[in-house]
Amino acid sequence: MVTQIDANSYENKTQSIARELITQTREKRSLWDKIGDQMRLDDKLMGWAMANPGLRVQLFHFIDTLPALRSNAEIAHHLQQYLGVESVELPSALKGILNFTDYQSAPAQLAAATVSKSVETLAFKYIAGETVQQVIKAVEKLRKEKMAFSIDLLGEAVITESEAKAYFQKYLDLMEELSQQSQKWSKVPEIDEADGEALPKVQVSVKLTAFYSQFDPIDPEGSKDKVCAFIRVLLRRAQELGVAVHFDMEQYVYKDLTLSILKELLLEEEFLTRTDIGVTLQAYLRDSQQDLHDLIAWAKQRGYPITIRLVKGAYWDQETIKASQNHWPQPVFNDKAATDINFEQMTQILLENHQYLYAAIGSHNVRSQAKAIAIAQTLNVPRRAFEMQVLYGMGDQLAKALVKQGYRVRVYAPYGNLLPGMAYLIRRLLENTANSSFLRQNLEERPVEELIAPPVIKGETEMKEAQKVTFVNAPDTDYSREVLRERAQKALAKVKDSLGKTYLPLINGEYVQTDVIIDSVNPCNPSEIVGHIGLMSIEQAEQALNAAKAAFPAWKKTPATERAKILRKAADLMEERRHELSAWVCLEVGKILQQADAEVSEAIDFCRYYAAEMERLDAGYSYDIAGETNRYQYQPRGIALVISPWNFPMAIATGMTVAALVAGNCTLLKPAETSSVIAAKMVEILVEAGIPKGVIQYVPGKGSQVGAYMVNHPDVHLIAFTGSREVGCRIYADAAILQPGQKHLKRVIAEMGGKNAIIVDESCDLDQAVAGAVFSAFGYSGQKCSAASRIIVLDPVYEAFLERFVEATRSLNIGPTDHPSTQVGPVIDATAQKRIQEYIEIGKQQSTLALQMESPENGYFVGPTIFSNVSPSDTIAQEEIFGPVVAVIRVKNFDEALAVANGTDYALTGGLYSRSPEHIERAQNEFEVGNLYINRTITGAIVARQPFGGFKLSGVGSKAGGPDYLLQFLEPRHITENIQRQGFAPIEGNE
Repeated sequence: MVTQIDANSYENKTQSIARELITQTREKRSLWDKIGDQMRLDDKLMGWAMANPGLRVQLFHFIDTLPALRSNAEIAHHLQQYLGVESVELPSALKGILNFTDYQSAPAQLAAATVSKSVETLAFKYIAGETVQQVIKAVEKLRKEKMAFSIDLLGEAVITESEAKAYFQKYLDLMEELSQQSQKWSKVPEIDEADGEALPKVQVSVKLTAFYSQFDPIDPEGSKDKVCAFIRVLLRRAQELGVAVHFDMEQYVYKDLTLSILKELLLEEEFLTRTDIGVTLQAYLRDSQQDLHDLIAWAKQRGYPITIRLVKGAYWDQETIKASQNHWPQPVFNDKAATDINFEQMTQILLENHQYLYAAIGSHNVRSQAKAIAIAQTLNVPRRAFEMQVLYGMGDQLAKALVKQGYRVRVYAPYGNLLPGMAYLIRRLLENTANSSFLRQNLEERPVEELIAPPVIKGETEMKEAQKVTFVNAPDTDYSREVLRERAQKALAKVKDSLGKTYLPLINGEYVQTDVIIDSVNPCNPSEIVGHIGLMSIEQAEQALNAAKAAFPAWKKTPATERAKILRKAADLMEERRHELSAWVCLEVGKILQQADAEVSEAIDFCRYYAAEMERLDAGYSYDIAGETNRYQYQPRGIALVISPWNFPMAIATGMTVAALVAGNCTLLKPAETSSVIAAKMVEILVEAGIPKGVIQYVPGKGSQVGAYMVNHPDVHLIAFTGSREVGCRIYADAAILQPGQKHLKRVIAEMGGKNAIIVDESCDLDQAVAGAVFSAFGYSGQKCSAASRIIVLDPVYEAFLERFVEATRSLNIGPTDHPSTQVGPVIDATAQKRIQEYIEIGKQQSTLALQMESPENGYFVGPTIFSNVSPSDTIAQEEIFGPVVAVIRVKNFDEALAVANGTDYALTGGLYSRSPEHIERAQNEFEVGNLYINRTITGAIVARQPFGGFKLSGVGSKAGGPDYLLQFLEPRHITENIQRQGFAPIEGNE
């Protein structure tokens, strides 16, 4: 065992080595810091980006879009859209390039060609080539400079199983060609051998997620089985060819599963003795040191070293944003110095355990590499156990300096088409132009003492929020954490043991027996009874209404702060029982756990948000003048009837119910028959939280009988409904009728669904568009009122989109929703199944069937179905189907796309995938929907962040989860008082 040495003892040697390296890296200056006409445009672009933060953002957005553009006219048009904005101050040379008025003109064509070529040149600084032949030339040049390599196939997203298979085959082909070529290479002792041991001349880097399109931590066993089938074949072939294989690390969500899979696989007898395999660790992750210690313990057990490529990490922005959006703990250090410190500490740990793990130190920071060298020299680490790594096109001078000093240097070199490589390029450009980048600081020739000083944390702070908000959403469960997956599975097992109980109506705080009992069943397995539901009679409905009427005076007088306190208590109870409630949703309505969990979060959010909103409204406001006070305040309406749907049985039922309650209304909840168990569980929580007797009534019953009776009842003041257009319109009409003895007009809040469209234009990120469309269309089997049922695609990308959309959908797993691998479950019941199948038959007559997936026979399943060549007027393009059926519509231009999108009776949700600022602005102004989502999925609205609701025949009323939703449950009152008496009025400040 290597003796542990204090990190401080390495410092003097680190400083000395770093000074020498910096001197050598500055011998040949980069062109980026030069100004002049002789400077190439791609170098100028980088110089401008470093000097102007506003231009940097717009320029990188344009570069991201560029590969998707198909003509110089399109490029010129987007150049103007991105760089012609008033908020960006352009350098004079760039203004000259953009000096055209017509993007079809010759000057525009020339500008487009010039910029396009410059960006391509820029890309090939960081990408080794688009073909294997180009890669071979690049690596042969590296070998002449005595540098080893690791080749990575570009591609950020594998969203279909056919793409996963193609990715795998490309790696087999790549290894084959490089291996054959390597036989012609002369030996380079510095990189081809170490300590008398021959090293593989060829190394490839792969990503586990690229071997399975549905790779997901919630399904660790399924994901492991799928990827290991490929990895085993890959490793066997690599051994035959003498190729080393390194496994890259990607986003944080995949880290634990990636390490788990590799640790288990590499203990298999077949691979146990392999030392030509590596895995990456990212030092910007807060738990990366623990991962390293775990790998050391694992390596001791294994007995044969693998290589750990230690890097700082490439997804910082993405990780911080994702954690912030989900209200999860930040997985990364928020201070660059903290990452640098952790990197140095991990370097020391790794090198002090070199007999168990080999070290590959990946950094362009001279100090980081110098620290590694200082430790390696002090510990006499064998050459085989230690190498330095840089990225292709970055840190070239550092790499040459390291080679000159006799160290093995490996260059990580990606290759492939520019389109999938653009995300990689943007990460490199962000890294190079960031103020905290060592490369940039060295380029600017900051003082050497500053560059090589030990990193110091100046006070780490959490990432700044886009704006200060007083309401914080409940975080969804992070199923990448094993402990949370285990809790979810235990809760699911517990709920399964609780099935089959009877749930009776709750009237005036007492559960009452009923003459009619129906079964609520699991739509995945209709023979499994989730619960027996007692359906109330009309007489019992009358009793419930009378109880609510009697309880109203006291509840109305209950202070809003007390009502809000009860809601917050209910939210806390829901949080405590989150996994249990998710399990009930999963089993009763056939929703996969991730989406059931999100629904519980939404229910919690409704409780807390409406509690805060009621306190805000209860304060009222005043407008006082001399001698007069004016008070604006609110009072509850009376009795509220809530008719909730089955598709969001927890979230929507909770939201409508607690809104009515916190506003001071006594409330009757009539849930959909197919989701009555979940509604009963929610009511139990409200009662436990402190809602008094008679204030909340649980009134399950037949909608056509009991529901209609209560809608028409003169004592009902307010009806909150979510469901079908047919029922919603009938409720709206019935509620308008003034009943005998009724002294008020009923308020109706109705959300009635949609025929939601996503527009995909020619500038879109196709990976993002396809994945987003699949999730929006087939999440919960298309049974969300916000689900996408029409995808409107512009002609230039229609065929490419349709092909990938079909293949991505074909890659989905269909099955019971309590199975972790399932993405598409059943529809709600036999009636829905039959209706959807009838629509599919109509679609086959009117358009072209592009895909109809098979589905399990047991249960109410309908396989995801896609139609192409659909006319905007076709039945399946106009009528709400409420199932996994999608119409893909081709349009010529964006004008037609908007016309088709707006050409239905509905206006609920809509989406746009585009990188055209012009199209984005037009959609914001012209796309007629209540919720418009740009470059993201169109389902999953979050309380307060995305208040939800539509117009036209999608519904009436304010948006749920928004600042004006509670106003619908309240009556406004205004009180004016003349406070003047005999010419005297109290005036503030008078004695």
